[in-house]
Amino acid sequence: MNPYEVVFKTCLGLKNKESILIITDKEKQTIAQSFLKTALSFGNPAKLLLISIPSVSGTEPSPQTATEMLNHDIILMITTKSFTHTDARRKASAKGARVASMPGITDDMLQRCVVVDYDAMKQLTDQIADRLDAGTTVRITTPKGTDLTFSIAGRKAHGRKGGFFLKPGNYGNIPDGEAFIAPVEGTANGFYVVDACQAGIGLVKELKITVKDGYAINVEGKHAEKLNTLLNVAGPLARNIAEFGIGTNPKAKITGITLEDEKVLGTCHIALGNNIGFDGKVDVKLHLDGVIRSPTLFIDGKKVMEEGRIIV
Repeated sequence: MNPYEVVFKTCLGLKNKESILIITDKEKQTIAQSFLKTALSFGNPAKLLLISIPSVSGTEPSPQTATEMLNHDIILMITTKSFTHTDARRKASAKGARVASMPGITDDMLQRCVVVDYDAMKQLTDQIADRLDAGTTVRITTPKGTDLTFSIAGRKAHGRKGGFFLKPGNYGNIPDGEAFIAPVEGTANGFYVVDACQAGIGLVKELKITVKDGYAINVEGKHAEKLNTLLNVAGPLARNIAEFGIGTNPKAKITGITLEDEKVLGTCHIALGNNIGFDGKVDVKLHLDGVIRSPTLFIDGKKVMEEGRIIV
């Protein structure tokens, strides 16, 4: 199968007569049209909805788009910015829609990262998620100086679908491949150095973020001003340490596009802002991931990754 067919048949388990909504924008409509053509070739009712591009990921779509999302079995969000962490997506999922979110998707990414061994990727993701579920404290260090500690006590790891969104209400990214969790608010301290990709910016060599009591209090580096501007526009809660994730997709590589970069095997990522959709308590109109190369990770003092090599 080509990647378009894999998304519909393997990842979403498309059934006869299920209705499909494809949300896109002017930057991604060529890829969206290819998905529409594939959907129609299966004989399913399908609709393409062109929307405007917001300034930042996590912005709510228009009320008209949000309403349309409630009327379909499957939703593909093939957009420039992410709508994964929005009320509109959550309400569509709650009504039973299966949602594939693909912010920043490119044709190259589709061809390279979507046709994978999903069973093997899910197995690795589940193993990491199990370790997170059993843990209470995480520490991250890197050769560039990252040293960040936070609690995950009582929090549940996500990502176990491993690219399979087959049940009503399932949602996630395509390409997939990450185990992630919401750190307990107010517990993160130290600093981390983003040296791969920062959502809202792209490729970065070294962006140092100082964290105190769960919030990013200082940003240093070439792109600090831009990141600070994005955070300031969204308000103080945007600086919340919202997510910790570990990439598990063996075909993903660093490209400067967060959708793929956060899935790269041997990386981890820290997100700022919204985490209400995966057991966190912060609801803000922003979610920005920063991807970190070659981390060493400890869960309750036990090493589970050494400079990018997973030990589970």
